[in-house]
Amino acid sequence: MAEPAEVLLSEAEVAARVAAMAEAIAPRTDDETVVVCLLTGGLWFCSDLMRALARLGRYVRFDALWLASYRDERVSAGRCEVRADLQRPVVGRKALIVDDVFDTGLSLSEAARLVRDSGASEVLTAVFARKPWPTPRAMEPDFVGWEAPARFLVGYGMDAAGAYRGLPFVGAMD
Repeated sequence: MAEPAEVLLSEAEVAARVAAMAEAIAPRTDDETVVVCLLTGGLWFCSDLMRALARLGRYVRFDALWLASYRDERVSAGRCEVRADLQRPVVGRKALIVDDVFDTGLSLSEAARLVRDSGASEVLTAVFARKPWPTPRAMEPDFVGWEAPARFLVGYGMDAAGAYRGLPFVGAMD
């Protein structure tokens, strides 16, 4: 496989943005907050964000939701399939939903609905990258690490049919 055509954010820039997000998120959470990682793309960002929060003395709990809307395609299927639900109770707790990229908003909106329906007292959302979208989305994330261009992104959890997720930087494939 070829390397991404262009590096948009270096590994150091990614780390700096995650640290800044943790600074903004920490005051809005507590040690009972459940961080809900959207699998699979959100795993890299979620891991780094949880470590950054721990460095600030915030020891949040971890859970995950596995939603699918892209199925190895570059365009959303237009609906979310729940492949794995929450494992940890969120009733009466704050929840912070974490994802790699905010594109159509479908996955994040569905995840927020599922977590609210599970009894969370408050639902916050954080995405590493927010791409511009030509039409209004159902919701906007509470925390955004990077305003991304309207390009096909890979790295730092974002993929091309499952490849490139593990790159420590964000690149473009178009």
